[in-house]
Amino acid sequence: LMIEPAAGGQAQLSSDDYIEGAPELAVEVAASSTAIDMHDKKQAYRRNGVQEYLVWQVFERQIVWFELSGSEYISLSADENGVIHSRIFPGLWLNTTAMLANDNETVLNCMRKGLTSNEHQAFVKQLSSRMSE
Repeated sequence: LMIEPAAGGQAQLSSDDYIEGAPELAVEVAASSTAIDMHDKKQAYRRNGVQEYLVWQVFERQIVWFELSGSEYISLSADENGVIHSRIFPGLWLNTTAMLANDNETVLNCMRKGLTSNEHQAFVKQLSSRMSE
């Protein structure tokens, strides 16, 4: 997931549709590739400045959402309802408890609630103002 460069993002699509630069958020679904995703890819993303990195570890039945803090990733904690809130994309919420329980209705309701939150509305307004500068 990327923010437009004109709005302060750090990546863009090339003329042949390749990502140039680091997207703000990378997401992986890791089954047999957990060792690679949690080590080699994580370190590559860190070196290249991916701001947030989410890994759904299928066999381990866990979802880990990292935020780049300085030069290291720290794990974001879920709130009391099992929801992780993106710091880079305010209003992007994931109910990890529901996701792991395959409760799609709760996952979608949580996402909708995040997208109608005041923090998301402020984020959209901030992006829009950057784009018009």
